[in-house]
Amino acid sequence: MKGWSWLALLLGALLGTVWARRSQDLHCGACRALVDELEWEIAQVDPKKTIQMGSFRINPDGSQSVVEVPYARSEAHLTELLEEVCDRMKEYGEQIDPSTHRKNYVRVVGRNGESNELDLQGIRIDSDISGTLKFACESIVEEYEDELIEFFSREADNVKDKLCSKRTDLCDHALHISHDEL
Repeated sequence: MKGWSWLALLLGALLGTVWARRSQDLHCGACRALVDELEWEIAQVDPKKTIQMGSFRINPDGSQSVVEVPYARSEAHLTELLEEVCDRMKEYGEQIDPSTHRKNYVRVVGRNGESNELDLQGIRIDSDISGTLKFACESIVEEYEDELIEFFSREADNVKDKLCSKRTDLCDHALHISHDEL
């Protein structure tokens, strides 16, 4: 009986490790897809478009403390984007990296709604994957909304790595390769 308990313990530890890696792959992939989607949406906004921010109260001298800021990276626009961005996870499929056996998530539908030109061989596309990815995305948005707004309110390089790896620890060092580079 002693041998069986060790075997059960070993099996439990192994399954726990596999589940943790799959969960990390999912959350890392969702974070990276979320960053891609937000960066693309921000780039679509006319850079000349602005929004007034600040107080609309009249100061004693008759002036107002209102500032015009670019709309694309305004908190109002980013909040609006965060409310709908996870719906786009249905446009992603799952791909297993043959060398690492880690999951990556790739956009399978073009931004204009047409099929992507990439080779879809080896990419799994189904409602379970998109639903799970959407749920992971929504969890990230809920937990890290302030960080997302902070990062996207100003232009920055390597947002995927800075946000998904360093700030949130959703991706480990082995997953720093973007799914765009695959």
